[in-house]
Amino acid sequence: MLAALEALRGEFSFTVEVIDVDADPALAAKFDELVPVLEAAGQELCHYFLDEAKVREYLGAFR
Repeated sequence: MLAALEALRGEFSFTVEVIDVDADPALAAKFDELVPVLEAAGQELCHYFLDEAKVREYLGAFR
Protein backbone atom coordinates (compact mmCIF):
# COMPACT_ATOMS: atom_id res chain seq x y z
CA MET A 1 0.00 0.00 0.00
CA LEU A 2 2.83 2.38 0.83
CA ALA A 3 4.38 2.12 -2.63
CA ALA A 4 1.02 2.80 -4.27
CA LEU A 5 0.47 5.78 -1.99
CA GLU A 6 3.91 7.18 -2.80
CA ALA A 7 2.93 7.19 -6.48
CA LEU A 8 0.38 9.92 -5.68
CA ARG A 9 3.04 12.30 -4.32
CA GLY A 10 3.59 13.92 -7.71
CA GLU A 11 -0.03 14.99 -7.81
CA PHE A 12 -0.70 15.79 -4.14
CA SER A 13 1.36 17.18 -1.28
CA PHE A 14 1.17 15.02 1.86
CA THR A 15 3.29 13.30 4.47
CA VAL A 16 3.10 9.70 5.58
CA GLU A 17 3.72 8.43 9.09
CA VAL A 18 4.29 4.69 9.27
CA ILE A 19 3.23 3.22 12.61
CA ASP A 20 3.80 -0.34 13.77
CA VAL A 21 0.27 -1.26 14.84
CA ASP A 22 1.48 -4.44 16.55
CA ALA A 23 3.73 -2.39 18.85
CA ASP A 24 0.75 -0.53 20.36
CA PRO A 25 -1.84 -2.68 22.17
CA ALA A 26 -4.63 -0.12 21.62
CA LEU A 27 -3.99 0.05 17.87
CA ALA A 28 -3.62 -3.73 17.64
CA ALA A 29 -7.01 -4.12 19.32
CA LYS A 30 -8.61 -1.46 17.09
CA PHE A 31 -7.30 -2.66 13.73
CA ASP A 32 -6.60 -6.35 14.47
CA GLU A 33 -6.76 -8.05 11.04
CA LEU A 34 -7.28 -4.81 9.07
CA VAL A 35 -3.56 -4.08 8.69
CA PRO A 36 -2.28 -2.40 6.65
CA VAL A 37 -4.65 0.47 7.18
CA LEU A 38 -4.57 4.02 5.85
CA GLU A 39 -5.99 6.57 8.23
CA ALA A 40 -6.06 10.33 7.79
CA ALA A 41 -7.22 12.74 10.48
CA GLY A 42 -8.98 9.91 12.28
CA GLN A 43 -10.80 8.74 9.16
CA GLU A 44 -10.06 5.22 7.92
CA LEU A 45 -9.63 5.45 4.16
CA CYS A 46 -8.75 1.88 3.24
CA HIS A 47 -7.45 -1.48 4.43
CA TYR A 48 -5.14 -4.06 2.83
CA PHE A 49 -4.86 -2.27 -0.53
CA LEU A 50 -4.85 1.38 -1.52
CA ASP A 51 -8.28 2.60 -2.59
CA GLU A 52 -6.87 5.18 -4.97
CA ALA A 53 -10.25 6.75 -5.78
CA LYS A 54 -11.06 7.28 -2.10
CA VAL A 55 -7.61 8.69 -1.35
CA ARG A 56 -7.81 11.03 -4.36
CA GLU A 57 -11.22 12.22 -3.19
CA TYR A 58 -9.90 12.82 0.34
CA LEU A 59 -6.76 14.66 -0.81
CA GLY A 60 -8.65 16.60 -3.48
CA ALA A 61 -10.75 18.23 -0.76
CA PHE A 62 -7.63 20.13 0.37
CA ARG A 63 -6.84 21.75 -2.98
